[in-house]
Amino acid sequence: MVELKGGTRPPWVGLGAAVWVQIAAGNGYNFPLYSHSLKSVLGYNQHQLTMLGVANDIGESVGILPGLACNKFPPWVILLIGAFACFLGYGVLWLALSRTVLSLPYWLLWVSLCIATNSSAWFSTAVLVTNMRNFPLSRGTVAGIIKGYAGLSAAVYTEIYSVLLRNSSTKLLLFLALGIPTLCLVMMYFVRPCTPASGDDSSEQSHFLFTQAASIVLGIYVLTTTILDDVLSLNTPVSYTFLVVMVLLLMAPLAIPIKMTFYPSNHSKSAILSQPGWTDEIFKSGK
Repeated sequence: MVELKGGTRPPWVGLGAAVWVQIAAGNGYNFPLYSHSLKSVLGYNQHQLTMLGVANDIGESVGILPGLACNKFPPWVILLIGAFACFLGYGVLWLALSRTVLSLPYWLLWVSLCIATNSSAWFSTAVLVTNMRNFPLSRGTVAGIIKGYAGLSAAVYTEIYSVLLRNSSTKLLLFLALGIPTLCLVMMYFVRPCTPASGDDSSEQSHFLFTQAASIVLGIYVLTTTILDDVLSLNTPVSYTFLVVMVLLLMAPLAIPIKMTFYPSNHSKSAILSQPGWTDEIFKSGK
């Protein structure tokens, strides 16, 4: 039996964490950013490069195993498997591209790329299924918001690649092998089954609208900064400022549980009081 975390804030915390995991799940969109290095450094021809692109697509498209596992295991297990696949797959690609290990066979890189991009299926399934269960009355809205952030992941990765990693394919693969699994391991605690709020909450729709608006602002912002970076020669402080603002926009959905913490609504208070066993918790805490 999966333990549920009670309260009205945890589902919104989980949705805010899902935004980060969903952005991480867009790792398969990075193939065009490092494919040219595979061709130049490893000496692959266009046909071999195209077949690696097929491996990239196959990996992120196979989602039946994460779907089956999500019905039997808690979300942290699904995220852990995805993090391991991401580390293993992109780790092998980094070893080859950085020339740390020489003469890795082509078939091994093909399989590694399949495993690496298949991590996105594990990440997406974990956050999508968990949040749809946490908001049973708004499944469609939650699914739309999470998939909307998935569409922004390519632009976010491009921003990181150009600003933070200085257009280095080797650094990008190292970031995918170490940074993405670390992020998902941190988010494992927050992406968890929660007790849905009982009854209708009038503020829920406004919270969803805020999250959707934050994703739209993020998309416009990333598009604008990417164009400016291509057209103008921006100095390092300006580029890093753009990156920091992007991170803050990604954190925008967390404003909802923060607001609920400092300014709880009457509905939230009554929902907590109506939960079974709340009196025992009050007596235990001495209140």
